[in-house]
Amino acid sequence: MPLTVNEVDNQFAEIFGEPISTYTRAQAIEDGVLVDVSNLAKECGFKYPVALTSRVYGEVVVPPIEAQSFQDDIGRLWDILTILKMEVKRSKPGQSRIDFFILVQNKPEKLKRQYLKAICGPGDNAEPVITVMLPEED
Repeated sequence: MPLTVNEVDNQFAEIFGEPISTYTRAQAIEDGVLVDVSNLAKECGFKYPVALTSRVYGEVVVPPIEAQSFQDDIGRLWDILTILKMEVKRSKPGQSRIDFFILVQNKPEKLKRQYLKAICGPGDNAEPVITVMLPEED
């Protein structure tokens, strides 16, 4: 049985002392640091909650104004989730990080590779959650 957040916090405090502050995934979603896309991810076949960093959402999912006549945010989000789902199926058991890319079109007739990474780690209650971010993000 996985540990609860309180049990993890207690173990952490025993080793390192009381934390100065904590910032939960729920708070990050509430603050807009993460964007919860779990509903669409479920439609795509994901069992775990999925969130994107605000940078991925703003820089990758939402197309620039000049591309909005031929690209939309739902299509780009669906592309991210579909490619990620395929990469998860190809990954090794226990692998917690997946690097992948999607093709985005910001100009007519010009495709660009957009590299991303997905991390599967513990959520606020030590449950598995997936976070998609840019390669340079932590």
